[in-house]
Amino acid sequence: MAQNLKIRCRNNGQIISVPFGTSLKELYNECKLDMKYGPMCALVNNKVQGMNYRFYNSKDVEFQDITTSHGMRTYTLSLFFVLAKAVEDLYPNGKLIIGAPVSHGYFCELRIGREVTQEDATAIHQRMMEIVQMDEKIHRMQCPREEAIELFRAKGMESKAKLLESQKHLYTNYYQLGDTVDYFYSCLLTRTSQLHLFQVMKFYEGLLLRIPSRQNPEQLEDFAPQEKMHNVIQEYHRWQDILGVRTAGEFNEAVEKGHASDLINVSEALQDKKLNDIVDAIVEKKARLVLLAGPSSSGKTTTSKRLAILLMASGLKPHTISTDDYFVNRTDTPKDEKGNYDFECIGAVDTKLFNQHMNMLLKGEEVELPRYDFKLGQRVYNNHRIRIGQNDIVILEGNHALNPILSEQVPEEEKYRIFISPLTAIALDDHNTVPTGDIRLLRRLIRDYQYRGYSALDTIRRMPSVTAGEKKWIFPFQELADAIFNSALLYELAVIKDQVTPILEEIGECEVEYAEASRLRKFLQYFRSVPADQVPPTSLLREFAGGSSFKY
Repeated sequence: MAQNLKIRCRNNGQIISVPFGTSLKELYNECKLDMKYGPMCALVNNKVQGMNYRFYNSKDVEFQDITTSHGMRTYTLSLFFVLAKAVEDLYPNGKLIIGAPVSHGYFCELRIGREVTQEDATAIHQRMMEIVQMDEKIHRMQCPREEAIELFRAKGMESKAKLLESQKHLYTNYYQLGDTVDYFYSCLLTRTSQLHLFQVMKFYEGLLLRIPSRQNPEQLEDFAPQEKMHNVIQEYHRWQDILGVRTAGEFNEAVEKGHASDLINVSEALQDKKLNDIVDAIVEKKARLVLLAGPSSSGKTTTSKRLAILLMASGLKPHTISTDDYFVNRTDTPKDEKGNYDFECIGAVDTKLFNQHMNMLLKGEEVELPRYDFKLGQRVYNNHRIRIGQNDIVILEGNHALNPILSEQVPEEEKYRIFISPLTAIALDDHNTVPTGDIRLLRRLIRDYQYRGYSALDTIRRMPSVTAGEKKWIFPFQELADAIFNSALLYELAVIKDQVTPILEEIGECEVEYAEASRLRKFLQYFRSVPADQVPPTSLLREFAGGSSFKY
């Protein structure tokens, strides 16, 4: 008779004895935990597993509710599956493409041969509610990879067939809900009744799938129109359609046919064209202060340098400065609710001095610019003096550049605002997006490791506080931008995967961050590698991958 297994539950610190083959769901009941919004999934030896996972060895377990990143991902992917089933039930010949996050939800294309209406959105929402109320079981299936490819191809799900064709695994998993099958790169819930809150609404030419707030799961995320953001994302998708490469399977197919350099060159040309359009708008407005903001690892520094070159080509003399140099002295930095210095808040910047300096420059007066010494924790002056004339222009890049408080005393006609971020990325398939936050995290992992001496563990551990600061101090102002620059590159995951994978592998199983490292490694495996030497030295990607012709 098999000996009972010892499972250590980190949620309550108890060690539970369970029979061989016990599932996570059964273990949760044994632990007698009271999770109002869970469990969605669990960390088993710091690796994310669905609640249908079974134990055949002793393990460490930590259950995850919807307020955790892993729990919210499980909830969202399960919601995608129910949405896909509802669309399949209502529009058997239709096609659903789940796109990038926008307006605190997910934009979805619904291709049904006509314009999508509010009645369509209502019908889909009602069908999803019916599926949830039926409490249907979500089955996790396993079969040989070739069998899954044949299954998806027979159902017309070509993007999933191509994704699996590019993999080398002998067996694969997929999910089944009634007659609907789908593939997801991470685990799902076990029953539809666990999806307690969502909304489908008409949104521009498609649909918006709204999800619960992680901070308050009883409420949906606040809706924000974000028309400018939506337009930029749609423009990027049009580029992808022109190239015929919108998913990982299509990308891998193009690489195998020898078209990698073409994809790189076209991607770079499209970004150059967008930057040229922005410069033309700056020149037309006759703005003399360009404000460039975006979240961490968006490529602000390289973009400001490329803008400077294009502005020079337009007959202007650019001067680039950073909001970092206007930080208040460390001892004057506001503190957060935990008593730590809050370097992310606008109060960490001397906005009074910044407004004074900018207005002096715009009046033609000479200004000695500060430089912030991060080791000393204070501003220093090194006799860096500038004076600008009518053909001079100041480029300011930094997290708070779009915050109205930063430049509130500078005349509006003098300012041109740019928001930059990798807003969308190549998708794994029609129902599996690559989160844009993951693109920035991967970029940051390489940069921190190579140039700042931080390990992958350090970077992943710090990201929650960075993300919280961005949500509070950067993203609320993105729609104020005169232009939005999408810094995503179609090919970048294929280039950086060989560089970032060994960095992620340094995180051991004993660390909680191992779950995030494993997830990132997994979806990088979906992409064929492309040599970095094919990337131009002026590319934004070089800011992170190295080999840039710019000096940083």
